[in-house]
Amino acid sequence: MITPELIQALLWGVAYGCIYILLATGLNIIFGVMKLVNFAHGQLLMIGAYIAFTVATVFGLNAYLAILVAMGAVALIGIGVERFTFRKVLGTDKLNEIFVSLGLIYVFENAAVLLWGHTARQIPSPLQGLQLSIGEGLEINDRLLAIVIVIVILVSLFLLLKKTKIGLAMRATSQKSTASMLMGVNIEKVYVFTFALGAALAGASGALYGIIFNFSPTIGALPTIKAFAIIIIGGLGSIPGAIIGGLLYGIAENTAVYFLGGVWRDAIAFALLIIVLVIRPTGIFGEKGE
Repeated sequence: MITPELIQALLWGVAYGCIYILLATGLNIIFGVMKLVNFAHGQLLMIGAYIAFTVATVFGLNAYLAILVAMGAVALIGIGVERFTFRKVLGTDKLNEIFVSLGLIYVFENAAVLLWGHTARQIPSPLQGLQLSIGEGLEINDRLLAIVIVIVILVSLFLLLKKTKIGLAMRATSQKSTASMLMGVNIEKVYVFTFALGAALAGASGALYGIIFNFSPTIGALPTIKAFAIIIIGGLGSIPGAIIGGLLYGIAENTAVYFLGGVWRDAIAFALLIIVLVIRPTGIFGEKGE
């Protein structure tokens, strides 16, 4: 029987899934174009949450405008990370990339502790204490706004990839980097932009995460694992796959909480990963699906 509580659980699942979608899409873009495995991607989410928290609390900026600041700041951090770490090992043994990213996890987490401490934080929402509704049983809240914001970001991303020169260069590089270089594409600039774009999406997901949840310097690990799981479910390099996988993940987690209790949240989500891999090892859309 469909109850208001179940509908709310599904809505929350979509909202949580949207946060996962942004993180996984950024990770998928980086992997699709650069063939780079970055296990520190979740730490960019964490940094985005702290940056949004800082500009919202210290400078009094609206939490939802702080998302834009977080995206820009984390994109700049991403440029530095790509330029001074991953560029040095890109194209070498994958173990080099893995160990660099593992090292970055500790660098980012310890830097966050030095700057913000261990205390759990939450970004103050402008909707806190307000009772706004757009119909019977449908209340405007941070989770609903998160869904709208993620849709806007994804539409903007689609237009960027399909309608701009840099988007065309990214898609060409993801297919054949050597051929793209021979056709005049500046591969290094494409890589920098790609990593910055993926980092910006992580920053946005972190800001949204921080509005809905409490966070601390160690929050990045589990979202990273889930982002990789979502990419595997949807298909490596497939943005539509990341979107579908993220929604499935978020809904699976919250329906598990509704029916079975909170301890089942992560177990059910990873059970979904196992089922998909058993039925379709290449993911829903297959590797590099469109």
